[in-house]
Amino acid sequence: MRVREATEADLPAVMNVLDGAALEIDVATVRGGIERDGTLVAVSGDGETTSDRVLGALVLDGDRVAAVAVRRRRRGQGIGTRLVEAALDRRDRLIAEFDADVRPFYERLGFDVEPLDNEADRFRGTR
Repeated sequence: MRVREATEADLPAVMNVLDGAALEIDVATVRGGIERDGTLVAVSGDGETTSDRVLGALVLDGDRVAAVAVRRRRRGQGIGTRLVEAALDRRDRLIAEFDADVRPFYERLGFDVEPLDNEADRFRGTR
């Protein structure tokens, strides 16, 4: 498995992974991330060929994590962690907003987590 910047050719696979995780993100945001080198993909193999399967994706909007998802059957294998670590290599700071069920994921990655005002079970993490 390898993490690399997404290309326009990866857009359908990236949307498939994000849709599979039931994340609300539109194609324009993902496409914009690809154009600004802010969308990363974890791919099977060496990541150099178009036949490599997209296993996970992370979309940045500046220093904000707009979305991160991993194919259901590949969760728990460190793919999401590798995507966030690769994003941290590209940004001085990351901010993510997320539901309570993924709070442990961000805490394990060293994010400082605090509740969002007026939103029960929603959090913001900064690293």
